Amino acid sequence: MMKKLQISFAFLLSISCAIAFASDQQENAFLSCLLSSEDTTISSIIYTPKNSSFLSVLDFYIQNSQFLTPETPKPKVILTPVKESQIQKAILCGKTSGLQIRIRSGGHDFAGSSYISEVPFFVLDMFNFKSVSVDPESRTAWVGAGATLGEMYYSIYKKNSSLGFPAGYWPTVAAGGHITGGGYGALTRQYGIAADHVIDARVIDVNGRILDRASMGEDLFWAIRGGVGANFVVILSYKLTLVDVPENVTVFSVTRTLEQNAIQLVYKWQHVAPTLPINLTISLQFTSTISNQTGKATINAIFISVYRGGVDELLSVVGEYFPELNLKREDCTEMLWIQYFPFHIGRPIDNIEEFLTSRVPPSKPYFTAKADFAKDPIPEKGLEEILYKLSEVPSLIGQMEWTIFGGGIMEEIPESEIPFPHRGNLFIMFEVVYWYENDTSAVIQNRTNWLRELHDVIGQYVPNNPRAAYANYRDLDLGVNNVEGETSIEQARTWGAPYFKNNFDRLVQVKTQVDPDNFFKNEQSFPPLPAYSSY
Repeated sequence: MMKKLQISFAFLLSISCAIAFASDQQENAFLSCLLSSEDTTISSIIYTPKNSSFLSVLDFYIQNSQFLTPETPKPKVILTPVKESQIQKAILCGKTSGLQIRIRSGGHDFAGSSYISEVPFFVLDMFNFKSVSVDPESRTAWVGAGATLGEMYYSIYKKNSSLGFPAGYWPTVAAGGHITGGGYGALTRQYGIAADHVIDARVIDVNGRILDRASMGEDLFWAIRGGVGANFVVILSYKLTLVDVPENVTVFSVTRTLEQNAIQLVYKWQHVAPTLPINLTISLQFTSTISNQTGKATINAIFISVYRGGVDELLSVVGEYFPELNLKREDCTEMLWIQYFPFHIGRPIDNIEEFLTSRVPPSKPYFTAKADFAKDPIPEKGLEEILYKLSEVPSLIGQMEWTIFGGGIMEEIPESEIPFPHRGNLFIMFEVVYWYENDTSAVIQNRTNWLRELHDVIGQYVPNNPRAAYANYRDLDLGVNNVEGETSIEQARTWGAPYFKNNFDRLVQVKTQVDPDNFFKNEQSFPPLPAYSSY
């Protein structure tokens, strides 16, 4: 028996050594290929674990602290290109060496898939491609993939304070991933999502060609607006149409607990929110907390709103549509539109330039999250189950945000217009659980299990055929591709259908056309149709 164990150990050791050797060969081939470039500056954008700054470059754009650990798989190489030709060279060298590519624009992806892989890989970090060029006359802007939403908003504001862009709130999220996966926020009911406003793009394909809308063709252009561009190409920049916003808005944030009839108010919100005037958005934020009245666990339901008008009009509208909220003048604040972004996420609104342009995020929490789409109002019984489940975790550890989709342009755009298919839903639900640096593995596992249980509770009250998910909130629990070898279309459909519904098959067809050998691959990337693959 001992001899068999020794043989098994020796066999495993030899396999491990062979894998390590093959990995080193790939790395060396990749680096040799890069350094053969005629570009004498290319060495300045190459970082390997031998560089003293390797970890600082890697960690700066890791926005989820659970991945800031020694155990997290690290890339063989990080590239921080400053020129398009360097990206072209990286693609060529990745193909010839066998190193997989991971494309990172801001690092906010929930699963860390833009900088983590179980196979040898390199990171193409796009943070230097951050230019924002705004043309107020044509009401358009070219935005680099590495530009943050905050940088984009501030650039637009400085050019014309009456123009804006319908996207998310968090300032350090980069445009590259956010827009190509969808992108929603306070303007969604009125103007749709970010990807709806892409009218051109510059990309580099698997063959190193720089393409725009005209040269890439409408199929690929369709796919990168909601189908996650890193599945197909490297996104360089987008041309975006801008929208009208008033310079000044009125906001409020009103909190109600379970003891203050939060469940009944949330139930009413579901019916009221889609009927409100299109220039008024009321979102819901929920957090676990301790009741000041009873000292027991409860929930804060926060009704947070932006009205693109004055305070008197807002009080009149809310009084007519939602009198149960009992909104008072002292609850309301008039501010600049551009100040609503920090207000929405509970940050100070005074130094707006620093808030929007700083690349250091307000925090780097430890978390995991999920998403759902509600098509119909959830009954009071369901709200009770969901909110009482939320109250099971310690104060501020469990949170949700519900953003209204219904009652506006999202109901008018066909699901197939772009790959993002979640039109016609009432609201999107974001569910998150946090932990702290010193928490034990048991605590972390309990928190993760609790989030899955909350997700199961919500699953009773949302459509389940398939149960929808949001590609920008990557969720590996939905399913993953094979680490080695081919992944079947049906296996990929387990995660692809929740993200893209009936658009999944067209996205596979586009993948097959533009990347038949599956160079741009990750845990949840579209496999090409096998008849077209050379593998």
